[in-house]
Amino acid sequence: RALRGICGAALFLSQLSVLSGRAGSLMMTKLSQPQSTLAKSLTSTSTNAPYFKAFESTEIPPYVTNCPSNGLCSRLPPDCMTCNTNYSCIYGKTATFDCKVKPHVHCVDENNHEQENFTINMTCQFCWQLATSDYVCTNSTNCMTVSCPRQRYNATCTVRDHIHCLGNRVFPKMLYCNWTGGYKWSTALALSITLGGFGADRFYLGQWREGLGKLFSFGGLGIWTLIDVLLIGVGYVGPADGSLYI
Repeated sequence: RALRGICGAALFLSQLSVLSGRAGSLMMTKLSQPQSTLAKSLTSTSTNAPYFKAFESTEIPPYVTNCPSNGLCSRLPPDCMTCNTNYSCIYGKTATFDCKVKPHVHCVDENNHEQENFTINMTCQFCWQLATSDYVCTNSTNCMTVSCPRQRYNATCTVRDHIHCLGNRVFPKMLYCNWTGGYKWSTALALSITLGGFGADRFYLGQWREGLGKLFSFGGLGIWTLIDVLLIGVGYVGPADGSLYI
């Protein structure tokens, strides 16, 4: 009987191992299905990678915001076009340049037809040779405007948008000091004539030591007052901060 019990237990364990093996194989097949689905999804996303790259390449460049849409091509700002530089033109003479609009820029001709290639006429000269009204420069408040010789400062100039020229549109230039602190020449001259004996003109211009000297000397007994009227009248005496009169 004991032998029969042992044999029955062994038979039961063998059947149980067979059933567990079948269940494990079923679980492996079920688990393999999501993995294959995941692999397919990964391959599908990898095939869509060029689409995302193409989408990124269609982004609008920042210069488009400064380019008027459907306007005349010849009136576009220089940042909206690329032109073939003609350095063989004669200086000061009008020359024709072949130009093409940049991507994402739309313009038309005189007949309201959209075009990409066009020509423009400009004076043959470099940007730093333009008139002072054609560019804007930085200003300096650290130099003396009333000095002999007149002081200069290093400025950075930028050509205006509607002006076409050769070379760099941003260039350095030496300019005379021409800033103002808000002092009026007419006010200084009026104070020098009426209250110059008390140093009011010098106090107004920020020259406190000279103003105190005129005040306690009664305008140098009138001689200093007369001299200041002449110096302020011709503009030789100016504000103490070195700026120009308004």
